Amino acid sequence: MLVVDYGASWIEERPHLRPKTDELYRFLLRRHIRPHSGELTVADLDNAVGLVRRWRKTLLDSGVSEVTAAKAYRLLRAILNTAADDGLIRRNPCRIKGAGDEHSPERPVLTVAQVYVLADSAGNRYRALVLLATFASLRWAELAALRPEDINLTARTVRVTRQIGYQRGGGHSFSPPKSRAGRRVVSFPDLIAPDLRKHLDGLGPSAVLVFTSPGGLPLRYSNFYRRTWMPALAAVGLDGVHFHDLRHTGNQFSAQAGANLRELMERMGHDSTRAASIYLHSSRERQQAIADQVSRNARKALGKSKRSGTRKARSQSKKRNEG
Repeated sequence: MLVVDYGASWIEERPHLRPKTDELYRFLLRRHIRPHSGELTVADLDNAVGLVRRWRKTLLDSGVSEVTAAKAYRLLRAILNTAADDGLIRRNPCRIKGAGDEHSPERPVLTVAQVYVLADSAGNRYRALVLLATFASLRWAELAALRPEDINLTARTVRVTRQIGYQRGGGHSFSPPKSRAGRRVVSFPDLIAPDLRKHLDGLGPSAVLVFTSPGGLPLRYSNFYRRTWMPALAAVGLDGVHFHDLRHTGNQFSAQAGANLRELMERMGHDSTRAASIYLHSSRERQQAIADQVSRNARKALGKSKRSGTRKARSQSKKRNEG
């Protein structure tokens, strides 16, 4: 069987893939594996580490980013793992150390002022969306699936129980978060409560979603990106910022506020420490704050020590005089 045909079958045999993941796999197979596999069969790749190494180098030399090349490599490795299980090859040739690792450039962290300027630029319909994405660290798919009853203004919490998925050729569906940790209740600061109250009050009693398109339909990211997000970025001079950077920014705000690893995991909806630990890296400001606090504690301790020493010296002197 040709590599590309086996790969296509491999994807088809996984009907429970998230729509976004399914779309990504098909793109990688079509764009980065098919053109380079030609008439190669799966058997031709048996232990052919050299072929895989040259394929990866060709991708990188042609201008494909390291991140995309890593995604394509991981897909091929997964496909050939199954081929090995099926007995079509004896050993998976995808054994290049580090080839599947992604080293994405660090995403920008916005300031609070930039978040609010961007929220203003997004307009009244999406101001609360920008603020909630940031200060509750929610994903796009979670935001687009929120119902009015999911937001509790009194408790200042938002309940995440589902996410939106988009189907090829149009249409959408709602499904539970991809992990059990994704089902969660996230607290948001009282700072944004008035904006959320104003937004919810304007929805009307028949609203089934918190955020919709101008026509009242479920949000599609591609439309929002083109019609709202890009113009808003251009208007405030924040070109290059992704919507997901709002979640990244909110996670960093939480870390700077003192959230520990477990608290960040719960807030982000992750059951792995890997993603949450990213936000615990030290900043220069945080290091200085720690050093300043150590200094204050040390001065306080020294003051106590000096006072204690003085009292002890006085007591000893008094005893000598009495003696």
